[in-house]
Amino acid sequence: MSFEPFVTEIEYTPDASAYFAQLHPLKHPIWLDSCHPATQSGRYDIFAACPSHYLQTFADSTQVDTYSCASGLTKSNTKASHQCLYRQDPFEVLARHLPTLNTKRTEHECKLPIYGGALGFWGYDLARYLVPVKEQIEQTSQLPDMAVGLYPWTLVLDHTAEKAYISAVNKASTEAITGYLSSQNNLKSILENGSNPFIINKFESNLNAKHYFEKFDIIQNHIREGDCYQVNFAQRFSSQYKGDPLTAYLHLRAINPAPFAAFIPLEDGAILSLSPERFIAAQQDKVTTSPIKGTAARKDNLKADQLAGQQLLDSPKDQAENLMIVDLLRNDLSQTCRHVKVPQLFELQSFTNVHHLVSTIEAQLKPGQSCVDVLRSAFPGGSITGAPKIRAMEVIESLESHRRGPYCGSIGYISYCGNMDTNIAIRTLVAEDHEISCWGGGGIVADSEAESEYNETLAKVDILLRALEGEFPAPQQ
Repeated sequence: MSFEPFVTEIEYTPDASAYFAQLHPLKHPIWLDSCHPATQSGRYDIFAACPSHYLQTFADSTQVDTYSCASGLTKSNTKASHQCLYRQDPFEVLARHLPTLNTKRTEHECKLPIYGGALGFWGYDLARYLVPVKEQIEQTSQLPDMAVGLYPWTLVLDHTAEKAYISAVNKASTEAITGYLSSQNNLKSILENGSNPFIINKFESNLNAKHYFEKFDIIQNHIREGDCYQVNFAQRFSSQYKGDPLTAYLHLRAINPAPFAAFIPLEDGAILSLSPERFIAAQQDKVTTSPIKGTAARKDNLKADQLAGQQLLDSPKDQAENLMIVDLLRNDLSQTCRHVKVPQLFELQSFTNVHHLVSTIEAQLKPGQSCVDVLRSAFPGGSITGAPKIRAMEVIESLESHRRGPYCGSIGYISYCGNMDTNIAIRTLVAEDHEISCWGGGGIVADSEAESEYNETLAKVDILLRALEGEFPAPQQ
């Protein structure tokens, strides 16, 4: 199926959360959040709801729910009109269901990154369909490994141009969503006046320092034996909560803005991602990935903070760690791309709580290859596995106590026009069945120091955990 997009301009507001508050009651809403204006690189906020199809992968099968609604708008309690089950590769199932946008350009097409498309998340454990890793961690979560909707319309905020658009597969869809938005009360006030409460207990890790150091030593033995060069090992912090995770997300994005953030409500919880890292972006046939490897905690004192950043830039250990992942991703991209190059190596980028080393890799899509092919060939991102990828993943499987789920997977979109942008789902919290979890990890290499690596995992997530515990403490028993 192919179609030409229909685009209409609507009233712009820089407050992206006001739009999402209105879309929140609809079926399968999603917010890809730039955290504008607090992030330097954030330009677009992208919203969608009411998918025509919704794909969920559990175990060895992908369930595809179809929603038939004349207006194109479905409430959260709407049941699917049709359901199919597939046992093929989930990426192939997704590719099969993606429509194709007509190549005829519209006056808006050069302005918008997306014209309807596939939006959702690809969890880390989806890699079990792609990589021959023996399963050792029991599956305890009920969340899907992949949850992606095919959305006939998207709402795009262009903060640079200060414009807002609805793009849709047809005029009827545009009229339906614009009519819905104009009819809504200011639902954001519900979130702000305390009638949408959230409370949380103290977070606890699944590892104490002693157990972390023991697992660190095992990884070092693997590295010394030539088994692998780098392993990205993580600990998980969990707590019980009550209330709407959206309240928590709005607070987190205010105190820890990130350019590749996202909020995805789920049937029994939500994904709250404050990711600073892009995984893969594609604009027509140009492909880009920007791995993060190398971290230093921010300092309160300006001089000390500048020194910490410079020391990270100059660190041979962190440069080597970054370069290993750059080489891994160059190899991953070469499966579906040509003209692979590295225009930016070891760039220092600073965020609210940490400095990072970020490299950029660019390539050109090979003829006959698609965005889904690129995503599949590079999944999961090398920056959160280690190198070589399969062996590093085997070590992770043998040492981590809980499956990662959405953490270290990817969140983003594949537009019907052929564009794609996805994050690496780090600094990401997963709420499910009144438990909320957050992971902190880091790449361990030959010259890593156990205490330093342990402290790095804490530094990455400490701001998130303290923000929630401080703002939404559960009453004392």
